[in-house]
Amino acid sequence: MPSGTTFVARYLDPLDRLSEFLFGLVMVLSFTLGAGLIIDEGEQATRQMLLAIIGCNIAWGLIDGAMYIINSLCERSGKARLLESLQKAGGEQDAVALVDGMLGDRLEPYTSAEERRQLYGEIVQRLRHVSPQRTRLTRDDLGGALACFTLVLLAAVPAVLPFLLINDRYLALRVSNLLLVGLLFLTGWHWARATHSNPWLFGMSFLLAGLGMVLIAMAFGG
Repeated sequence: MPSGTTFVARYLDPLDRLSEFLFGLVMVLSFTLGAGLIIDEGEQATRQMLLAIIGCNIAWGLIDGAMYIINSLCERSGKARLLESLQKAGGEQDAVALVDGMLGDRLEPYTSAEERRQLYGEIVQRLRHVSPQRTRLTRDDLGGALACFTLVLLAAVPAVLPFLLINDRYLALRVSNLLLVGLLFLTGWHWARATHSNPWLFGMSFLLAGLGMVLIAMAFGG
């Protein structure tokens, strides 16, 4: 999957963007894997299926956007509580212990104990005079939620587009599944690139998993 538009990239890091798009693909595949039985019923049933795909991803996008907002608020609230606990600590040693609990695991592989103690002491001195801010909804929260919604909704496009361009419903279904499986490969490829893993291994794993689901569905008439 491409890195995304400037708007989406502003609010979501690469792994978050890939996760949102992957969830959208999985939601779409949950419809299209059994679509062979639906399109047998005619054009009206096919049209209803396509509307259901779009509606499902709209609903999931809204839910995912709401969860993004909730997670953002909870994260800032946790930081505010940590700041209050640090400022209420009985002494500098207790405050340093709080900072160590938050940063120690991340810094330990790269710093010595003495370097961490000095750093923690400086952090404590700076944070002693910082006023905790109230946790409230921000424009960035709304932007991130909209970015999540956009990616999930975009995942429905390759599933629906073949039915709009190809008259043969069965051929359109196969093209739709092919596009979705191809996008699974690209998602796995970019996921590996973002995590410094083997792109071919991840891409093929995602692709084979998608193909496996399609073949199983076809075997049962989907």
